[in-house]
Amino acid sequence: MKNFNRRNFLKKAGLSTTSLYMASNLACSDENEKTLSGGSYMGDFAAPKLQTVRIAIIGVGARGSGHAKQLATIQGTEIVAIADLYKDLVDKSVSSCVESDGRRHQNIARYYGDKNQWKKMLAEVKPDVVIIATNWNNHAPMAIEAMNQGAHAFVEVPIAVTLKEMWEIVNISERTQKHCMMMENVNYGREELLYLNLCRKGIIGDLLHAEAAYIHELRIQMEEQDRGTGSWRTHHYAKRNGNLYPTHGLGPVAQYMNLGRGEDQFNSIVSFSSPAKGRKRYAEKNYSKDHKWNALDYQGGDLNTSIIKTYLGRTIMIQWDETSPRPYSRLNLIQGTKGTLAGYPTRVALEGGVSGATKDHHSWAQGEQLESLYDQYEHPMYKRLGALSKKMGGHGGMDFMMLYRMVECLREGIPLDQNVYEGCFWSAVAPLSEASVAQGGMPQKFPDFSRGFWNKTKPLAIVS
Repeated sequence: MKNFNRRNFLKKAGLSTTSLYMASNLACSDENEKTLSGGSYMGDFAAPKLQTVRIAIIGVGARGSGHAKQLATIQGTEIVAIADLYKDLVDKSVSSCVESDGRRHQNIARYYGDKNQWKKMLAEVKPDVVIIATNWNNHAPMAIEAMNQGAHAFVEVPIAVTLKEMWEIVNISERTQKHCMMMENVNYGREELLYLNLCRKGIIGDLLHAEAAYIHELRIQMEEQDRGTGSWRTHHYAKRNGNLYPTHGLGPVAQYMNLGRGEDQFNSIVSFSSPAKGRKRYAEKNYSKDHKWNALDYQGGDLNTSIIKTYLGRTIMIQWDETSPRPYSRLNLIQGTKGTLAGYPTRVALEGGVSGATKDHHSWAQGEQLESLYDQYEHPMYKRLGALSKKMGGHGGMDFMMLYRMVECLREGIPLDQNVYEGCFWSAVAPLSEASVAQGGMPQKFPDFSRGFWNKTKPLAIVS
C-alpha cells in the first residue's frame, strides 16, 4: 500500500492507534479485552528450536487420521501418543504411523475408552506438540489444557466456538508462551499462495475489497448418526444461525490484506441469514418421521451472508452454505485499484490486460492463459514443496504443506505462518455473525484479541 495506507488513514482521521484501541474497548462489553493476560504478546513469537518434534494427537477420525499419517512421514517428527474415544480408530492410526516409518514411531502410546483419556495422555506423555482434531466444542478446552501441560497446541478449524473461549486461548498462550495455531489449510493452496505473492508485489494495487466463502453441500454427513462429523455437526446447524464455518475462505484473504498484521484490522461485521429450509426438507425426505433428525428444530439459515468492515474502510463479503445443491466454492476474490484476482475458476483481470492473454480488464485471463503468470509469480514455497505436497495429498496437497511448515517452523525456531490472534479473529466471525443475525443485522464490533499490538506484528512474509 502506498498512498492508501494505515498511517495516512490515521493521520487524516485524526486518530491514533491508541484511540482506535480505546474505542474498540468501549464498544466491546467483554471485560477480558481490558485485562492483560500477565504474559507476553505472541504475534511474532518464535519458540525455542526442537530438534525432534514429539507429537501427540487427539481425535483420529476423518481429519486426525490423515494428519497422523502425514506427520509420520515428515523428518524430525516422532508420534508419541494417540487418543480417541474409539479403540479401532486409535489402532488404525498407530498402524499407519508405523507403516510410514516404524523406526521413529515404534513406541506410540494408545489412549481410548472414555472422554478423559486425552487428559491422562497429556499428563503422562508430556508431548512437545498436540494436534487437536475433535468436534468443535472440544477445541478450546483441549488447546487450553495442552498449553497448560507445556505443549504447543495445533487446533482444527474453528479455534473455538465462543468469544470467551477465544480470550481464554489468547491469555493462556501469552502466559505459557506456547503456540496455539488454528490449522487453516487453505492458506497453503496453490492459488492462494500465488495470490498472496501477487498482492505483496503490488500487482493489483491498493487492496479494497475481498470475497470469501465456504459453499459446500454436506447434507450427506447426516448419515453419520452415531460416529463421525454429522453426528455432532448436525446439532450445530439446528441450534445456531449465522456463519458457522468462515475460516477456509476468510483466512487467505485476511492475509492478503494483512489484517491483524501491522497494516489493517477487523473492525465490525453485519450478517444476515436466509430462511432455514434445506435441512428440514432433507430430513423429512430421507428419514422416518420418528428419526432423531426429524425431531430437531432447524434454526440455522441455509445461506448466510456477512460483510466485514476494516479500520481502513475495506470490505470483505463472507458467505457460508453447507445445505444448498450447488457446486463447491470458496470465492477467493481480492480486488485492488489495478485489478482483481478471483477463484472458481482461477482467473485474473488487470488494468491494461494480462500480458499475452488479455488486452484490458474487461475480460478474464484464465486456464492456460495464466501459465506465464504462474511462471513469473509462483510462490517460492510452492516451488519448493508443491510437487511433494501434491504427491502426499490432502486436499490437493495443502494439508501436507501446512503440516510440513508447522514442523519446519518448530525445528528452526521461527514464527509460525498463522498466529493465535489470527485464529481467533477468523473464528470470531461465527459468534459475531450469530449475534448480528439475532439482532436483525446490527453491526457487531470485533474484540481486539491483540490488545492493540496488531500494529507491531509483521505481515506474513513470502517465505521460500
